[in-house]
Formats: sequence, C-alpha cells, structure tokens
Amino acid sequence: MNRAETHPLTARLNLTDPPDLKRYEAAGGYQGLRKALKEMAPADVQQTVKNANLRGRGGAGFPTGVKWSFVPMTAPDGTPYRGHKYILCNADEMEPGTFKDRLLMEGDPHQMVEAMLVSGYAIGATRGYIFLRGEYVLSAQRLNRAIDEAKATGYLGENILGSGWGMTLAVHTGAGRYICGEETALINSLEGKRANPRTKPPFPQAAGLWGKPTVVNNVETLCCVPHIVVNGADWFKSLSQGKSTDGGTKLYGVSGRARRSGCWELPIGTTAREIIEEHAGGMADGLKLKCWLPGGASTDFLLPKHLDLAMDFDTIGQHGSRMGTGLITVVDDKASLLGMLYNLELFFTRESCGWCTPCRDGLPWTARILKALEQGRGQPGDIEILEQMTRDLGPGRTFCAHAPGAMEPLQSALKYFRDEFERGIALPPRRQAA
Repeated sequence: MNRAETHPLTARLNLTDPPDLKRYEAAGGYQGLRKALKEMAPADVQQTVKNANLRGRGGAGFPTGVKWSFVPMTAPDGTPYRGHKYILCNADEMEPGTFKDRLLMEGDPHQMVEAMLVSGYAIGATRGYIFLRGEYVLSAQRLNRAIDEAKATGYLGENILGSGWGMTLAVHTGAGRYICGEETALINSLEGKRANPRTKPPFPQAAGLWGKPTVVNNVETLCCVPHIVVNGADWFKSLSQGKSTDGGTKLYGVSGRARRSGCWELPIGTTAREIIEEHAGGMADGLKLKCWLPGGASTDFLLPKHLDLAMDFDTIGQHGSRMGTGLITVVDDKASLLGMLYNLELFFTRESCGWCTPCRDGLPWTARILKALEQGRGQPGDIEILEQMTRDLGPGRTFCAHAPGAMEPLQSALKYFRDEFERGIALPPRRQAA
C-alpha cells in the first residue's frame, strides 16, 4: 500500500504550504464526499463507520458510529426528520500535553472540511461548526480559506453535488477555556452562554445545540471518516496493530525531556516503548524515564514496566490508566513529581467552571497542599487528605468529568510514589530541654 493508504491522515500534511482545493482534489480529496452523496444513504455511512470500529480520538474512545446512531433520522410519526441538525467539531484542544489536532487543521484544512461534510451527511445535519481554540489563529485562517474555496466550488451550500442535501459550515473561535472541551459546555458556549456543562440526559444527540439533535466529535475522529468511506471498513480495521480491536491509525506524540518531541501517525496498538524509544529517540542524554502519562494531563501515570503495553483504549484501561488523546508526557528521574503535580492541579483549578462544590473548592485545596508538600512545608495528615480528595472528586461525585480527570494523575502518583509525598512533610519542631 502507498503512504495515502497506510497514513491516511497525514499523507497530504504540509504545515508550511497546505494543499489548496485543486491540490487536495488531485491527491484524492473530496472523493469521500462524492462517494457518500452518490452511492450511499446516510444510514450506509453510519453503518460503515460503525463496522470500521472508529473510536473517538478526543480521549473517551466512544465508538463513533454508535454515537451517530442515537441521532433521530425520522420524526415521531415515522416521516423523515425535517428540522435542523448540527454537526460540531470539538477543536478546543486545551488538554496539557496535547497538540495533534492543530497539525491536521493547519497542514490539511480541506480534509477537515470534507470530514465535516461527510459526517454531517451521515446524520442529516444541515449546519456545521468547528469550535476552535481561540489561540489557534493560523488554524482559523487556513480553515476559513478552505471553507471559502469549498463554497465557491459547490461543496458547501444547497444541493451539494446535485444530491438534494445541503449544509453550511463555519469556524467559531472560543474564548479560551479548557472546560469547553466537554461537549455540553462547548454547546453552551456556542450558544453565547457561560461554558458550564449541562445535565445529561438529555444527550446532545437528542437535544443539543439550540435544543436540536447534535453530534460533537473530535478533529482527528472526524478526519478518519472520508477515508473510511472511500476505502471501506475492512481496510480501516486492517491498519491497526497487534491484538487491538480498535480500527485505524492514531496520531501519537511525545512531550517532555525526550530527544525528539513530536507527533507521528502510527497503527493503533503501537506500543508505548516504540513511540518513546524509536520515534522520540528515548530520553534526553543523562536522564532516565521515571513515569509517563499515556494521553494528556487527565490520565493516570504509568511506569517504565508498562512500556510494552499496546497504546489502545482497552489495553491501557486494563492497566489502570486511559489512553486519552494518545499523546504521551514523559517524566524524567530528575524532575520533581510534586512540582509537576502542583502545576497540573493548579491548571485544573483555574479551568474549573465553578458549577459544583467538590470541583470549585476541592481543586484549590488540593493545589495548596501539593504546593506545601513540594516546598517541604506539608503537615501530618496532608497525604490522607489528598487520598480522600481522589475519592470525593472522583467519578459520580461531580457534575462533569473535569475534577475526576484532575484526580487521575494524583491518585496514580500517590500509588506509585508515596515516598516523595512523605518527604514533603515538615519535621515537627524539637522540644526545648527543661
């Protein structure tokens, strides 16, 4: 197979001179849209994506085709659904240690446009929005240019390619809050409201943007869809590696004190050892790997003994962490783990929407304790308080997944590196002799 078949997401990637519409078409672009509109019904596209076992690349790993199947395609009386539906791209890439989606939008913006169109057709959407992190100025410029070219050519608007179906597409730049990565907070922000998560149910697929059926997917997830439509579900599943049942390739990356930090498209199921040691070149000179986060700041630490695990959703989950975004953060043996944890928890503290008490009050308390421990000013009982925090701010105790995500690196650090926490406890003053 050629590179376009083995590395579909990055085969056309050019960060300095991304392909315009003509070059994109010459390299096979918009064939997924043409095939979907001319040869497939929306239900066929949904089933193909479901058969391909495409799982969400934003962190949760939920099966994409299953998510789409929750969108109503008919009205209660059995007639075709006539109201608006929305397809939203979550491009609010603010997870610390995550930087993959920006590459796709800057280096191949028409792929993003086509992905939105094919995915929108699959659920019967009439309008699409790319909710973009506000700091991604270059991404916004290049996406808007691609959208203008697509409109001028008839790929956007009414009656696309004579199909009778039409869709509009716009880029919306956010104001810069991590909580907007939560899909219902993103929807609230897009509506002009404060970015607080919503109660679920109802789920967005039934009642999302302005109360209408809405699907929210990650950039990388959506960009897989046109390639699945063109090449088929079996081809996509064949791209994975080892025993992984997940389909496709994955954008893996490494940050931290490695020799070559970066991002690479590899078969899903590639081991962490190959990613860190071969593609990132291993740790920088004089440093050893102490631990690593598999996929962003809201995942649990793993140890060097876990390096031979396949980087797929199920395997990493079975060993006490989450694959998350698949972008690894390495921690070297000379780094202060308490200092790193304090920085992470301070970030989560500042990015809390403040809606629920455990998150609003518990995260600042956690950060203060970590700072004291890192400075050697910890008090007896601080470690036990942190352990209690990981339970009180865990899954099911807060309104959304923000605080539980913040607790993941902390709970694993307490599990593996408790001695470092204990060294942060200040010695009690000596009693004066009588």
